[in-house]
Amino acid sequence: HAIRVGSNFGRYREVSRKVMDIFNDIASLVEPLSLDEAFLDVTEKVTPNREPHDIARYLKRRVKDELGLTISVGVATSKSVAKIASELEKPDGLTVVAPGTEREFLAPLAVGSISGVGPKTQERLKADGIETIGELALQSEEWMRQRFGRNGPHMLELAQGIDDRPVEVNRDTKSVSSETTLVTDTGDPDALEELVNRLSHDVAGDLERKGLWARTVKLKLRLSDFTTFTRQVTVPEPVQTSDQIAEPANALLTAELGPGRLFRLVGVGVSGFDQPDEPETRQPRLPGL
Repeated sequence: HAIRVGSNFGRYREVSRKVMDIFNDIASLVEPLSLDEAFLDVTEKVTPNREPHDIARYLKRRVKDELGLTISVGVATSKSVAKIASELEKPDGLTVVAPGTEREFLAPLAVGSISGVGPKTQERLKADGIETIGELALQSEEWMRQRFGRNGPHMLELAQGIDDRPVEVNRDTKSVSSETTLVTDTGDPDALEELVNRLSHDVAGDLERKGLWARTVKLKLRLSDFTTFTRQVTVPEPVQTSDQIAEPANALLTAELGPGRLFRLVGVGVSGFDQPDEPETRQPRLPGL
């Protein structure tokens, strides 16, 4: 169940910890996502007389009474739907998506509401006549795989309201990457850029599934003579979507292109993940649940 919080930025980190204390007091499973959001599994707290929306109202009331903050809450059976729900009525909303109504809830929303679907992906979908999540949900798995690589089927599942990721209290992922060896060595800029874009889609899908944002983007290259090297850049703001990853990765690629230079392997990776107690570099917002 997703919550987004934004207020009192001057004492942001101090209040962030206090909000997390409230989260942990209410549920046994809390998955913080950097300083921006967290997920709370309240399954064990639900009783015939205490539904998830009752717990959400109690959470909002405690944060308001104890910290003077308004928060936006999304309640659903999965992480992805709860996160989207939490975005609808900021900064002081409560959106509940009843079990079995996920597709109906998602259908009219723009495809950009799905985590990992950035502006460029939206443009590609719009060119195919797809602008809403409902329209995306009607596509075939094979078509999605052809258009968006390994991340395509996952994107389709999210559009259909399917997301079985559990709430994970501890995450020790150090890096996420995807690479491929070319059938034929190439130095064609357009072909290499398209490959970087597809690999970025794969990485973005992994990040979204794990609820991670990264601060470092890496590009791995292997030349036709098997020389292998890595280039990396630290980005101004943490990234998660394919567009955010592809832009710096392609910039690194461009710097390595040259006449007669052929590549046989290309890889894209990210690291330096945000953690709840690290300094915030994005627009200040307290953890969500």
